[in-house]
Amino acid sequence: MCGIVGYVGAKVPSSRPLDVVMEGLGRLEYRGYDSAGVAVATPEGLASAKKAGKLTNLVGELEQRNLPEGTAAIGHTRWATHGAPTDVNAHPHLAGEGRIAVIHNGIIENFHALKNELTAAGVTFVSETDTEVVAHLLARAYDDIGNLTEAMRSTVGRLEGAFTLLALHVDSPGTVVAARRNSPLVIGLGEGENFLGSDVSAFIASTREAMEMGQDQIVTITADDVVVTDVDGGRVEPRRFTVDWDADAAVKGGFATFMEKEIHDQPQAVADTLLGRVDAEGQLMLDEMRIPESVMRSIDKIVVIACGTASYVGHVAKYAIEHWCRIPVEVELAHEFRYRDPVVSEKTLVVAVSQSGETMDTIMAIRHAREQGAKVLAIVNTHGSTIARESDAVLYTHAGPEVAVASTKAFLAQITACYLLGLYLAQLRGNKFPDEIRETLEQLRQMPDKVKRVVDAEEQVQTIAAEMKDERTVLFLGRHVGFPVALEGALKLKELAYIHAEGFAAGELKHGPIALIEPGQPVFVIVPSPRGRDALHAKVISNIQEIRARGARTLVIAEDGDTDVEPFADVVFRVPRTPTLLAPLVTVVPLQIFAAALATAKGLDVDQPRNLAKSVTVE
Repeated sequence: MCGIVGYVGAKVPSSRPLDVVMEGLGRLEYRGYDSAGVAVATPEGLASAKKAGKLTNLVGELEQRNLPEGTAAIGHTRWATHGAPTDVNAHPHLAGEGRIAVIHNGIIENFHALKNELTAAGVTFVSETDTEVVAHLLARAYDDIGNLTEAMRSTVGRLEGAFTLLALHVDSPGTVVAARRNSPLVIGLGEGENFLGSDVSAFIASTREAMEMGQDQIVTITADDVVVTDVDGGRVEPRRFTVDWDADAAVKGGFATFMEKEIHDQPQAVADTLLGRVDAEGQLMLDEMRIPESVMRSIDKIVVIACGTASYVGHVAKYAIEHWCRIPVEVELAHEFRYRDPVVSEKTLVVAVSQSGETMDTIMAIRHAREQGAKVLAIVNTHGSTIARESDAVLYTHAGPEVAVASTKAFLAQITACYLLGLYLAQLRGNKFPDEIRETLEQLRQMPDKVKRVVDAEEQVQTIAAEMKDERTVLFLGRHVGFPVALEGALKLKELAYIHAEGFAAGELKHGPIALIEPGQPVFVIVPSPRGRDALHAKVISNIQEIRARGARTLVIAEDGDTDVEPFADVVFRVPRTPTLLAPLVTVVPLQIFAAALATAKGLDVDQPRNLAKSVTVE
């Protein structure tokens, strides 16, 4: 989950290597903010600095202690795994009498045995990290081999686990060598300079041209060359791609926080995800559909695998796909999937949902599914990501970079992509008539404007949130597609405001949770459209009455014109009239705004909540 940046530039030392790396770390801090550090290759040797805490602490350190100019640099922002977030445990880690510097994302599972071996050989360790073990192994391999690339190849052959490693050596001041296994790394291509990063945002200010790094590959970058090899030393030609957004998309753009900006980005994220999905004959198309149509028609079960917010996307997808396609859909937490001996076959379609495309739990789940013969379709936001490369088909969302740790616009874009998948399957299998599909697509095209109307009404939600900043617990209720919305609303509040929050299926109230209701207890209720299934709407109104009778404070999300809720609601947040299955795109927005505003009122960091990182790249 750490953020990694590497840079090599002109042979004449300058401040650019450090400037590029620090800018990249600023864009990657969402991946981890327990500590940060840099190392620069200078004519006098390697110069480094690192500090515990957020990146601003490292900035302060560098202002007090200027590092010499150099020709190459590496940088790291940490989400702690092995060892507490301290100055000593921060990366880079030096070895070989300070002649080599290493940074690392991931976990070395056999580090303890390797550390014992090195300790027995007389190596003294100064940190608690698994990364320092790698630094010493690499230094010893370099002393034996005399080539940094070959030393890296020898070292990674001894490592077990998931990792991206970057290394600088004093003998090669114009070179950075890196390796990846089960952890993200992307190459950036410049003119007279080249880059490495955990994702493209690390170097987007300098170039939009990039290359994918494959599994168990090693890359050596210099100012003028990029060489990628496999574990045996064979040359590999990675796929090139152009990033379809620029640096401006990864800045706050006048908003106080990235999350606020990304909430406001949501109408565009939905619109862009819908863009270009219909051909000249009016048929739906997916991005990289490498699964034959005959196989898709034979699918008899769909399993959605995801974690956190993305798993709630799966629950929304289940309602829509089962209704449109009559295919049973299961939703699995990726980290549980492969450990429970799941029943999948060649007629199972596994849909993997991940914003980054690097979620390790999901990667391991799709590998297990493919071993069992299932086809895998990925819904991801990141081109060149591991999940996209290892899947049989890819449906890209086009949400642009999402920097805030708590997901907002990626959630809406993923739901939109799932709707497209459901309609594509219904078209392919003949479950719906063409005019029915066209009608639903037209309803989807109206959603960006409806989302914008909800976002523009944020002041009401923000005012209520500020009044509730001292609440200790908040409950969320929903039925049908409102249930996963309730789960997501509770998760957002836990992530951002650090208060207890729970989401329930409203029908479960009488089966236990109603015992939690006491006078003054805030309860959000997501009310389905009265124009949909009348019984469902009536049932939720009854649920509101049940909790109101026991003293709850009811905060109701209901569509325009629904007057039935008014006698039983303390507060009503209105959303535009929307078909039932599409309603999550609008009903979740007030809950996002509420969580962000309440956290702000409590004086908390909305973009970087404690203990969390954006992309979970370890199991």
